[in-house]
Amino acid sequence: RLGLERGSSAREALEVMTALLERHGQGGSCKEEPEPFVYHNTFLLADRNEAWLLETAGRYWAAQRIREGSRNISNQLSIGSEITAEHAGLRERARSQGWWSGHGEFSFARAFSLEKEPPRMEAAKARLRAGRELLQRHAGHITEETLMSILRDKASGICVDSEGFRTAGSMVSVLPRDPALPCVHFLTGTPDPSR
Repeated sequence: RLGLERGSSAREALEVMTALLERHGQGGSCKEEPEPFVYHNTFLLADRNEAWLLETAGRYWAAQRIREGSRNISNQLSIGSEITAEHAGLRERARSQGWWSGHGEFSFARAFSLEKEPPRMEAAKARLRAGRELLQRHAGHITEETLMSILRDKASGICVDSEGFRTAGSMVSVLPRDPALPCVHFLTGTPDPSR
């Protein structure tokens, strides 16, 4: 919310969010049940001119500028070595913890993901793959209707209405490059976008 409030572009929102993350960190449970479930956050940031993927691990982060095609996120790290911007101490943190040797290619996702992830994160991997496949199926012809259909997809786990977690809401934004055209935002009126 603060990225939207304080940044007038996707890049400025990225700068606001990473500065706050470095200063204050992040935390909190992802569900209101006796057993806490915590993961670090990923964000897609876009304006009329550019788009960014921001992924976080504690106070550390990596960002990738998206120059073409489409990207999706699903509660896990996916940025490999294609890093456009990063926390100044990111690689040293990975090296000092033994997550990266300090030599060869650096992958943010490989270095900062758990070796043994909880079963719930396996579902996130499956959702990420399914989302990529659904986007690739429509590559070059993605419309707001296409995105709404993907967000309603229950078979992939993208739209969840059971398992103790429920999709909280969905949003599709149309951001024309032409500033004379309005931006249009579609938001679900119920938690389950299939309704």
